[in-house]
Amino acid sequence: MQNSIITRIVLSAAVMLLILSCASLSSSGVGRIKRYVVESERLPAVFDGYTFAFVSDIHYPSLFTRGRLGRLVNKLRKEKLSMLLLGGDYVTDDSYINELFDSLSMVQPADGIFAVIGNHEKRNTEKISASMSKFGIKLLLDEAVPIVEDGSAIALFGVEDSFVYDTLAARRVKALSDSVYTILLCHTPDYAERTSSTADLVLSGHTHGGQVTLFGLYTPVKNSVYGSRFLRGLNHTSQGTTVITTNGVGTSRKKLRFCVPSEVVIVTLRKLN
Repeated sequence: MQNSIITRIVLSAAVMLLILSCASLSSSGVGRIKRYVVESERLPAVFDGYTFAFVSDIHYPSLFTRGRLGRLVNKLRKEKLSMLLLGGDYVTDDSYINELFDSLSMVQPADGIFAVIGNHEKRNTEKISASMSKFGIKLLLDEAVPIVEDGSAIALFGVEDSFVYDTLAARRVKALSDSVYTILLCHTPDYAERTSSTADLVLSGHTHGGQVTLFGLYTPVKNSVYGSRFLRGLNHTSQGTTVITTNGVGTSRKKLRFCVPSEVVIVTLRKLN
């Protein structure tokens, strides 16, 4: 009898710890800051140590309230960021557009803020574009920008519609990556696999990491034709391209996260000799 009581207490404590870890919220305004180091022989030496942040699927405000947004901006301002990249799906209501981009513009990374649109911007792309322009954020619509440091450059390419695969944009990415280290910013991770992208690094969101999992063992909704393959974290395509899929910041459909913490990604590039 005593052993049975002790077992129930231990199991209850373990469940509570799992729940707390799944629902944690840090002082940064999101569940966690997820850091990656990405190495490449193709990276120009001057970019060794180049660090930037990637934020996606804000769905502001959803669960990502004004207070959390302020804490996140303050946290990112303290990081030594060269640029901030935004991955789409920005607001739940158009009345929040200016508030969101005004706040994000205060991060002020050295090389600027760049963005793509997500599937939720099909309805309000013009409003999003105008607001970004107002606050100094560069929206990339199937275009590339050079990031230049001390005479060397890498390329950043932003995909306008990452749910269309046989496009001129995909061919341009392939041509670009033949000659220069290329970062591909696209809303869904499926794009990299379905276009056989040869970019050096792909940054995506859309999946929300599943948003809800059963203690990481089962994820009902994956939002990817590849199931769990690119659901979250760092993975590789069939061509060997590195894909980082973020859990994102906000929530959609239901204001709920369980065992999938909201996150902001910070990437440091390293020259592999």
